Parts: sequence; structure tokens; C-alpha cells
Amino acid sequence: MRTPGGADTTWLRATVLVGLLAVGAVVAVSVDLPDVDVVRDWLRDAGPFGWMGLGAGVALVLTAPVPRTAVSVALGLVAGFVPGLVVALTGAMVAAVVSFGLSRWLGREAVTRLAGSRLERLDGLLAERGFVPLLVGRLLPVVPFVVLSYGAGLTAMRLLPYVAATALGILPSTVVQVGVGASAPALASSAAAAVAVPVLVLVVVAVVWFRRRRAGLSLS
Repeated sequence: MRTPGGADTTWLRATVLVGLLAVGAVVAVSVDLPDVDVVRDWLRDAGPFGWMGLGAGVALVLTAPVPRTAVSVALGLVAGFVPGLVVALTGAMVAAVVSFGLSRWLGREAVTRLAGSRLERLDGLLAERGFVPLLVGRLLPVVPFVVLSYGAGLTAMRLLPYVAATALGILPSTVVQVGVGASAPALASSAAAAVAVPVLVLVVVAVVWFRRRRAGLSLS
């Protein structure tokens, strides 16, 4: 793409895209997460604007190389199942569309130039039948969310099939992930009970055995 002055900005825009991803990765690994109770108090005090801010924050985070699973589980832990699910789905969809748009605008032309005719077959497939491959990719939890989001934008895939496949594909895993986070306190209590009961039994058995052993030694 050339500017009105005639300068080719293809590689500049591609560099900006790579830079944004790099900055996002650095921020993701260097910023400490706030305490769960702090976030809950903030949401309670901020009201509707707090939930809007949380959704915007989730969308921003998921445009960076951050595992969506961890974000969804954290939302379930902080907000509970239903509110956490709404925020997780909304934030993920906004992030998916933004990532797709950034990739299409900043990186598509550079990839086309680099790949040349090798990209044409993939473009033809995804432009006409991209819904199913992307849906499968979204359903598989091993495929990173951000990779599919930016990767789809680099191809000729159309926006509406992309949005539909993303919405359907992330729904099952998001329900499970948020549910795990919302159930974490109960799961922790159950796990503690499961560990505590055998330990208590072992302690009682040890005490009984020790007392019987002492009694036997006294008689002898």
C-alpha cells in the first residue's frame, strides 16, 4: 500500500504489528495480577462501569499472547460463573475481532508479498470454506487463541464466517474454564477434606499403635 505521497508502507505496518505483539508479550509476563479480593471490591464499588472496564481489560489482554484459559479461569474465580462467563465471552469476541482487524490491516499485504502464489490456494479455501477449519481450530484447546486470531487476519478469510466460527468455537471451552474458576473454592475445600481425612486416620492409628506398644512393653 502506498501513501498519497507515494511511499510504500507495507513493511512499516508489518513492523508495527510485530512490535505490538512483542510489547504485549513483554507486558503480559512482567505485570503482576491484582489480588482476587481487590478486584471483587473494585467491581462492587465501581458498579456497571467496573464491569465494562473489566470486559475492556479482558479484550485488551487477549489481543496479546496471553493464554485465554488462564483469563477465563481467573474470571470465574473473581466474578462467579454467570458474570464471569459473560465477561469472558464478550472480551474474547472483542479481542478476536480487533486482532483480526489489526492483522488484516497491518500484516496481510506483507504476507501476500512474501508468500506470493503459495498463499493463493489457502486464500481460496478460507475465503469460500473458512468457517469449518476455524471452528475446529477454536474447539481444540491446544491451538492458541491469539495465533488463530491474527493468523486468520493474514489470510483472505471473510469477517462474518470468522466471527461466527469464533463465537461457536470458544463457547464450550469458556463454559468449562469459567466453571472451573467459579468452583475453585469448593474444589479446594473438597481437596483439603480429601487430604485431611486420611491424614487424621493415620494419626489416630499411629496413636493407638503407640499406646498399645507402650502398654505391651509395660506388661513385659
